[in-house]
Amino acid sequence: MSVLKPTAIHGTILWLGRVDDRAASLAATPLPELHASFAGVAGEEHGGLTRPSCSRVLPQYPRGTEIRNTRQFSIVSAEELAQIAAAMALDRLDPAWLGASMVVEGIPDFSHLPPSSRLQGESGATLVVDLENRPCTLPAKVIEAARPGAGKLFKPAGKGKRGITAWVEREGVFRLGDRLRLHVPDQPVWAHLEAVRRS
Repeated sequence: MSVLKPTAIHGTILWLGRVDDRAASLAATPLPELHASFAGVAGEEHGGLTRPSCSRVLPQYPRGTEIRNTRQFSIVSAEELAQIAAAMALDRLDPAWLGASMVVEGIPDFSHLPPSSRLQGESGATLVVDLENRPCTLPAKVIEAARPGAGKLFKPAGKGKRGITAWVEREGVFRLGDRLRLHVPDQPVWAHLEAVRRS
């Protein structure tokens, strides 16, 4: 019995990018296609089968612990980018400023996709949704350089709209204009979720 339900919801890839040197800048370089291996994208700062743990998982591991890399891709939606830009009083928000890997159009409430959902491309390449990507201060420096005065506005404007992180389940190629089909877990919401969130 299948544990993932293919949906009729598709997104279109509008933008692809790669962060080449995070120490120099979080900004991504736009590309026409990305070759996704099990280790992510070759030459990408967020690539690798493992990564050192960061502040997001401090309750689970001391900082710097080697863990499975579930943050190989940073994906944002065109619709939510437009909402963030409007909240920041900008005409547009360049996904390169956020260090994004991919911009997708057409999937509603994108930042809140259920964890373990799949985004499957036309080549068969498949990404597993890990978690919502919470907005942080790292893009602020890049945004500030491009739009002086706007950098500090990103974190509050991006709350709940920063997209998701994902990792490669099946290798393949993602290209501009490709469609991604959304597959969601065929599982009810855990009955104790709200209780443990409140505790």
